[in-house]
Amino acid sequence: MLKDFAKLQTFIMVIKEKSFSKASAKLGISQPAVTQQIKFIEEYLDTKIVDRKKNGIVLTKEGEDFHRIALRLQKAIHNSEKDLLKIIKKEFTFVMGSSFSIGNYVLPNYLSEIKKRIDNEVFMNVDVSKNIIEQLQDKKIDVALIESPIFKDGIIYREWTEDELVVFSNQPLKRHLTADDLLGFDWICRDEESHTRKLTAEVFEEIGVQCNNFNVLGVLSSPTAIKESITHADKNSERPLVSIISRHVIKSEIENGTLFESRLKHQIISRHFYIAYLKERKHDAFVDNVVNFLLSLHKV
Repeated sequence: MLKDFAKLQTFIMVIKEKSFSKASAKLGISQPAVTQQIKFIEEYLDTKIVDRKKNGIVLTKEGEDFHRIALRLQKAIHNSEKDLLKIIKKEFTFVMGSSFSIGNYVLPNYLSEIKKRIDNEVFMNVDVSKNIIEQLQDKKIDVALIESPIFKDGIIYREWTEDELVVFSNQPLKRHLTADDLLGFDWICRDEESHTRKLTAEVFEEIGVQCNNFNVLGVLSSPTAIKESITHADKNSERPLVSIISRHVIKSEIENGTLFESRLKHQIISRHFYIAYLKERKHDAFVDNVVNFLLSLHKV
């Protein structure tokens, strides 16, 4: 069993999340697969290590002992990764693909550390999620970071971190907005194929608002273009110019008071960012090193 550390990782994730289903989402594998791996460990050890309760899971005494051992093994393997990569001594350019918000506003903060960890050059492609997944399938990129899981065969998806979409303007807004408030703004919208547009349209429908009732002044495909358009809009206009965007995109402008954010009343527009890579590279040392580093970032 120790030759297959994936089962130990699954066990550690189950304990961390206190749930088989949550561990399944984090690891990018089915819940039956999680159950099967835990069952394999119990059969191997010839003892029960996990009790499933209504409010979560509880470790048995043997499970607690095994958990301590698994954590020590995990730490040892993590500490050995850099030595392993030095032995491989491959020189190449590691290519990461990401959707716009991640590629322009999240990933750049970590590129230097990723480069250091794999001791190779790192290049980044930025495009819409659909195109990034196609590039991954065509083996033009090594790891993808996307805003929406476009599920394709042969690809592993790992839930990464949560993102929030907010209404923003260069004029101060109410803290919480009603459906009537939304109709009183001028809008710049994302293109209809974007995940942001589709997600917000679904939320608007829940509160009884149709996007085609908005006074739309423009439709843009890039969050950066939207941010710049609203930043330089007339600040004295009677109708504020607004749009919806990831908080990562406008974080610095919110902090320095250049832009202002607001949320829908009784609604949070949230989504998860995902890490994706080819199943055939599941045990690739470079991919594994980058993915594990990204997953270790609890808050981005």
